[in-house]
Amino acid sequence: MKVIINEVPYERKEVLARLIEMYEHELSEYTKDDVNSKGQYGYTYFDSYWKDEKRFPYFIEVDNQLAGFILVCDYSYVKPLSNKRMMAEFFVMKKYRRLGIGKKVAFMVFDLLKGNWEIGQLTANHISKIFWEKIIKEYTDDNYRKILNVNKEGFVGQLILFDNDVELY
Repeated sequence: MKVIINEVPYERKEVLARLIEMYEHELSEYTKDDVNSKGQYGYTYFDSYWKDEKRFPYFIEVDNQLAGFILVCDYSYVKPLSNKRMMAEFFVMKKYRRLGIGKKVAFMVFDLLKGNWEIGQLTANHISKIFWEKIIKEYTDDNYRKILNVNKEGFVGQLILFDNDVELY
């Protein structure tokens, strides 16, 4: 299986918008969000991914097929640090889950975008918590920090923090 991540060009942003709708539908089980009058969930910061140089949209591809997406930004729920990275959204389509693809692309994006990382998991999303704790524990060799019971700006859950911007000699 050939697994890659590719930055989403502006010309393909509508493809990403459709994938985000799929993701938001799945996530609504935990967020309890409703669709708007157009039957869409929408994504507040969508256009910012092509306007703000500190936002990074990626497609996940498996054997040249779309398999999901990753959105990274520089926002933080905790104190701001330099070179901040937040895993804003992470979505692997159901067909491609439990094949090691999520781990592989998470490692790819961490290696590509060095910095002070923050990854949030909603309180009710136990699968996400298990996935991210396992992935980050392995990626950081158990060198991360977890903050429980975060309730800020509509986010209710836990945060996992780590810094992969340190060069070891």
